[in-house]
Amino acid sequence: MARFFTRVALLSFGGAYAVLPYVAQGAVEQFGWLSASQMLDGLALGETTPGPLIMVVAFVGFMGGWNQGLGAGAGVSAGAGSWPLAVAATLVTVWFTFLPSFGFILAGAPLVEASRNDLRFGAPLSAITAAVVGVIASLAVFFAGPVLWADGSFQPVAMLVVALALLAQLRWRWSVLQVIGAAALVGAGWAGAAQLLG
Repeated sequence: MARFFTRVALLSFGGAYAVLPYVAQGAVEQFGWLSASQMLDGLALGETTPGPLIMVVAFVGFMGGWNQGLGAGAGVSAGAGSWPLAVAATLVTVWFTFLPSFGFILAGAPLVEASRNDLRFGAPLSAITAAVVGVIASLAVFFAGPVLWADGSFQPVAMLVVALALLAQLRWRWSVLQVIGAAALVGAGWAGAAQLLG
């Protein structure tokens, strides 16, 4: 985890949405620290808190340590994991994610200030912005799988909620909080109805 999250900190830029696809691919597919649905839970948790979204890495570290304590890896959902491993993995993850950043900030601040009005940086920064938008779209596609095909079957209600959420934001200009609140109400209602009927 220390090596992976140091690489995350050193090789990524552009904010949490640009970093999370790389973290998700490594944590879920490469190392098996957690499942795709657990990664989605972490992103949802990160979106509902006032802190920076990059703190999702703490959740990834915790779940990685917890699941490894179970001895199985990704997809483990039952049983008790290891609290000491989970806490240790969380601390390692956060430390190695942010330590290089603070070093860059302290060393690079004078260089950033000196290049503030330099027009030579305009085109490369515009290209980086376009690449970040593509990475964010990739993250949306990555997380669509566990939502729209939960348990291996297509979920039409989830697709309806996604379509209505897009419509609410793009057509009716709802705020993100309104969309999240409405989606939570629909999800709770659907879960309650399924429980009553099931």
